[in-house]
Amino acid sequence: MDKVRFGIVGCGIIGPTHAEAINNIDIAELKAVCDIIPERAKALGDKYGVDWYVDYDEMLAREDIDVINICVPSGLHADLGIKAAQKGKHVLVEKPIDITLEKADALIEACQRSGVKLSVISQHRFDPGIQELKSAIDSGKLGKLVMADAYVKWWRTQEYYDSAGWRGTWALDGGGALMNQSVHFVDQLLYLAGPVKEITAYCGTLAHKIEVEDVAIAIIKYKNGALGVIQGSTSCYPGFKERIEVHGTNGSVVVEGPFVRDWLIKGEEKKGVYSQGESASSDPRALFIKGHIAQIRDMAEAVLYNRTPSITGEDGRKAIQFILAVYESSKTGRAVVIDN
Repeated sequence: MDKVRFGIVGCGIIGPTHAEAINNIDIAELKAVCDIIPERAKALGDKYGVDWYVDYDEMLAREDIDVINICVPSGLHADLGIKAAQKGKHVLVEKPIDITLEKADALIEACQRSGVKLSVISQHRFDPGIQELKSAIDSGKLGKLVMADAYVKWWRTQEYYDSAGWRGTWALDGGGALMNQSVHFVDQLLYLAGPVKEITAYCGTLAHKIEVEDVAIAIIKYKNGALGVIQGSTSCYPGFKERIEVHGTNGSVVVEGPFVRDWLIKGEEKKGVYSQGESASSDPRALFIKGHIAQIRDMAEAVLYNRTPSITGEDGRKAIQFILAVYESSKTGRAVVIDN
């Protein structure tokens, strides 16, 4: 096998991003797409010249598909992923892995039981700025870490939430600005600064008619002793580029969007150069597709060379464990200790 063959379920906003990414990878091939809305499935299938389905089981029955990309509402991720695993398909699931730890565990266990690979989309780990920052941390250039923060001050219109019945609901979205949008940056903080010991948080619904939060702030105690904050919102008009800041005793690095903005390490202070246009701060369609290309290529290589994907199901579980702790702290008014 010289190419890994993909099928996509869910042809809404993010499904076409997966299709275009696959189309740009020499070791990947899109074979079929599926959506419960026939017009949507047909449009995406016709665009890439592949078969399209409204029946997921029918697509899963194909023997010429190796990986299923799960691009449906968050609360359905595990259900559809488990079905794929049971049919011997590898699973690449969009963020978050699902909306409860129980469903995340069920998907992880199903993939292990079936001997298939599982990866959760956290494509921003592959952004050049994050990779440079991770290398600096791992090499000790920043010294002892003292703070690691994420700021995700985005904007979504009410029309965005009204565009699909599952958006902004506990049942299928599992949360709001943190679970749907800021989960990427929760993952980055865990990737860069390591596991979390304790979280104190506040959430609110201030600008939209939805069930879930559109503003969240959490104070973080990392297990390595560093402190941090994450601010996640879809209520900050007109939407600002996301930012990761990591500070240590020998230097600080700020990543804004996919690129380094400030590189202030002893002996090598410099400014980064970044594009103003590559962010989903005000429009979820304005995605930096290179991250998806990198992660889907990583999944294809994991299948071809029989290795573990760079981002695992367990990584996806840790991100939602963090977010659920934020919700618990906001609800109870108490700090939540994370046991991992």
